[in-house]
Amino acid sequence: MPVRRSMDPAFPIEKQIAVEASPVVLVNVFTLDPADEETFLAAWRHDADFMTQQSGCISTQLHRAIGDSPTYLNYAVWESTAAFRAAFTHPEFRARLTAYPASAVASPHLFQKIAVPGICVA
Repeated sequence: MPVRRSMDPAFPIEKQIAVEASPVVLVNVFTLDPADEETFLAAWRHDADFMTQQSGCISTQLHRAIGDSPTYLNYAVWESTAAFRAAFTHPEFRARLTAYPASAVASPHLFQKIAVPGICVA
């Protein structure tokens, strides 16, 4: 099971999922030992198979850091925090977490798009 380390310790994922918002983007950064990459990828794929079938999941994408760094970033778009919360707290998803290597550290955080005039739209 991955260790969870909050991006913002004052507002961890457990508090974030209680805030009603839509849509939301999950950004989850994983760090792990290089020897555990294959195990990590298998566990992540197993999770992604489950999550992408849940109501409200729009998309997910896994990225690997360049070079020799075994750091990964998962970017997933959800219709709402309610949809993400239902999937994230689902007993089947929670049970799947045991497949991650012991060296894995996950840092999940939810975000919303914002508008910046002249650059990006909400």
